[in-house]
Amino acid sequence: MSDADDAVFLGKASDGRLIRRPLSPHIGIYHWPLSMVGSILNRATGIAISIGTLLLVWWLVAAAAGPVAFAGVQAFIASPIGLLLLLGWTLSLFFHLFSGIRHLGWDIGIGTAKRSLNPGALAIFALTLGATAAVWIAGYAVFGG
Repeated sequence: MSDADDAVFLGKASDGRLIRRPLSPHIGIYHWPLSMVGSILNRATGIAISIGTLLLVWWLVAAAAGPVAFAGVQAFIASPIGLLLLLGWTLSLFFHLFSGIRHLGWDIGIGTAKRSLNPGALAIFALTLGATAAVWIAGYAVFGG
């Protein structure tokens, strides 16, 4: 074992002799299926929704606290960072909604065939972007920029 790379690949068999062990594929070369990415994002968006709900609670508490507190929260929400947070929250809400519906379908056996997994994941991404864009366009039309 003169080379450090050899030490990574060497292991011991049950009889004690040294053998070369295969390594698991590294994350840099492993291809993630789109359905796996969607499933991971479903969990991540659930967390994002929970964290984003704190912004909603802050807004509601400020509304109850009075006009000065409410104006401060409104100023934050109207800032670029606040708008970015709202956009992320909207994306998370719709992705989690559509992905949850997909998971309910899987629970009853709809869409579990291998050939339908990637098209289903693409549909979730497209629906998420479309619904988010529709809400933001409608919001801009009603509330202005």
